Amino acid sequence: MSSSDDSVTPEGAGADDAAVTSGPVQAYADLGLDLSRLIGDKAGRSVFKGLEIQTAGEMLHQFPRRYIARGDLTDLNLLEIGEDVTILARVVALNTRYMQTRKGTISDVVITDNSGRPSDLVISFFNGFKAKTELKPGVLAMFSGKVGSYNGHKVLTNPDYQLLPDDELAELEVEVHVSKPVPVYPATAKFPSWRTQHVIDALLPVLDLAKVPDPIPAAIAKRERLMPLAEAYEQIHQPDSMEAWPRARKRFRFQEALALQTSLAQKRFEATHLDATGRAPVQGALLDAFDAQLPYTLTEGQQEIGELISSEVAAGHPMHRLLQGEVGSGKTVVALRAMLQVIDAGGQAAFLAPTEVLAAQHLHSITALLGDLGAGTLIGGPHATQVTLLTGSMPVAAKKKALLAAASGEAGIVIGTHALLSDHVQFADLGLIVVDEQHRFGVEQRDSLRAKALKPPHLLVMTATPIPRTVAMTVFGDLEVSELTQLPAGRAPIVTHISPLAEHPGWEPRVWARTREEVDAGHQVYVVCPKIGDEGGGSKNSSSDALIDLDELIDPYENRGPGSASSSGGESRPMAGVLDVLQYLRRVPALDGTRIEMLHGRMDSAEKQGTMAAFARGEIDVLVSTTVIEVGVDVHNATLMVILDADRFGISQLHQLRGRVGRGGHDGTCLLVTNLEKGHPSRKRLDAVAATSDGFLLARQDLELRREGDILGARQSGGASGLRMLSVLRDEDLIQRARQDATDIVDADPGLKYHPALKLEIDMYVTEKNEAFLERG
Repeated sequence: MSSSDDSVTPEGAGADDAAVTSGPVQAYADLGLDLSRLIGDKAGRSVFKGLEIQTAGEMLHQFPRRYIARGDLTDLNLLEIGEDVTILARVVALNTRYMQTRKGTISDVVITDNSGRPSDLVISFFNGFKAKTELKPGVLAMFSGKVGSYNGHKVLTNPDYQLLPDDELAELEVEVHVSKPVPVYPATAKFPSWRTQHVIDALLPVLDLAKVPDPIPAAIAKRERLMPLAEAYEQIHQPDSMEAWPRARKRFRFQEALALQTSLAQKRFEATHLDATGRAPVQGALLDAFDAQLPYTLTEGQQEIGELISSEVAAGHPMHRLLQGEVGSGKTVVALRAMLQVIDAGGQAAFLAPTEVLAAQHLHSITALLGDLGAGTLIGGPHATQVTLLTGSMPVAAKKKALLAAASGEAGIVIGTHALLSDHVQFADLGLIVVDEQHRFGVEQRDSLRAKALKPPHLLVMTATPIPRTVAMTVFGDLEVSELTQLPAGRAPIVTHISPLAEHPGWEPRVWARTREEVDAGHQVYVVCPKIGDEGGGSKNSSSDALIDLDELIDPYENRGPGSASSSGGESRPMAGVLDVLQYLRRVPALDGTRIEMLHGRMDSAEKQGTMAAFARGEIDVLVSTTVIEVGVDVHNATLMVILDADRFGISQLHQLRGRVGRGGHDGTCLLVTNLEKGHPSRKRLDAVAATSDGFLLARQDLELRREGDILGARQSGGASGLRMLSVLRDEDLIQRARQDATDIVDADPGLKYHPALKLEIDMYVTEKNEAFLERG
């Protein structure tokens, strides 16, 4: 929805906009003050230690996550294991007993919610003398802590708690507060919700909120029916009723969306006004020769997006486009055609990959697609080009040769890893940068490669991890987004099954029998583990391509397989590690005689390259690996993937991993092996992956099941985060409107000269803590 003209142009500013769009606007200086000056040194230090918040403005924008109406007790059945919670409940009973193995006591508190039934949630205090005294039956209290699990029960161990007034005398004494909703703030282990509330209650009376300039133009605020800013601050923190805070929250959601989208719109505006070298198509040159020899027809999506990219590359300002699509959707061909257009126009293309394995894979794929056209002019004819690889582990002589080819212009396409960012790398005329899996790179890395061009180069970012459109619009807001949703002909569907060993422990041998069937049929198998494993008793249990192991690994597979359930159950068992699984599988009778090898991030580059090359040549039957194979490893003969402890991976990662099989026209199968009991929250992810192969649908479900901070890079609790109030799924329509408003504002007023309050808001919003979030694209 577009904003009206009078909100974005000085000439058309209406009377309501006069205060916003004309005259100097001063920031409210008190928001920049150290909290200690307003609430005292001790309290200020406590807030900084607990929440990493230092200024009054940061504290003012520490908004509640939710609100509890007085008498509206928390539904205890909805609590999930592993969740940080603040609950309102009534004490039913308290039982104290002596510990058997050490000195001291344990006090178990039984609580209830509105159902009136005792909850299966057990609250325990070790040596909780204060709790024993205060938490009498009938008492109303708020408890804050992390939900754990013990003997089949949900538990809160040593939670913070606060007693709440609940009798007639207390109601008379605190009549004003009793009727108001209770705000629940983001909490940390050292700073529960009510401590934040106490700080806010002390802070609000010393701030003159009327002095905070409103960043939203009056016409837009009127259209959105937004609560006035000063009132919104009061009602978000100290709402008069359960009807008041939603209106305050709506105001800050839109305010945040407008600030974020305006910042991104400014980046897009700057990019479109940079002077770039247009690389128009050249008839009868390399691109036409490539199209003529393609053994298949491009999909409709590839053709449509290819034409769009071609027109943008030919323009006189740099292209900034995100191309996302499923694994195998044909992104590489689209990128290659753009690179060939640039080469035809006299430029070069740099292809940046996150790992050496992936860079080598792209070299193989691109040279295979080009054939003789990628062999240089002597063999490939007048329109051929040279494709060069540059990685950090290359021999010195090979590296010097690649550097010379890039600097002289002999190499039209230079594929590499972070080595491309080195000061020693130069290009004759860099016209296009292709970045694969952008989330693996920082903004500084991308910009250092841009700096190697004579003029700002065109930029094409690719990702095989599907991103919901609103997320892409928010996280990659300075890029235009294109999606490839069709799969090329010949891609077989991937069937995904869950192997729940908690319910069916006897299924584990069947997993390896199924593996042997694929090998006997002439195919190959991946076995994926969440970590590398212990090496000689050392402590190296993590790597850049494996999850961090939080469990102690003690001879886990001596008497049981890596998929079997343990007596401790659930999360307490060790995760499957590559080193241990490799040895275990070599002893499994069903796999006797098969060639089993491993791949992980602690191997040196030459060893990794050699292992992947051997697997690609069919010299390895079963490859036991970490997620190093998640992106880019392309072995057409691989038809089965077994993911051990699949519940340790996220939805998008599972979808990305299974995309490695079924790429050669053969049916692909993925087995998600888990020890978690049915109904465990983490099983929901596995159910989602098994139910659909639509990566964009899964990305949306992933966002719904997980905290958005996991995807957007925001912190999960406490402190400042990438998004304060916005939910990229719930607020889709609002974000769309704010994006259009931001575009209109920036088109008419790029430097925000006539929107100084909005500029102030952006300056405050774009802090060091979320700068990387805003510039991730």
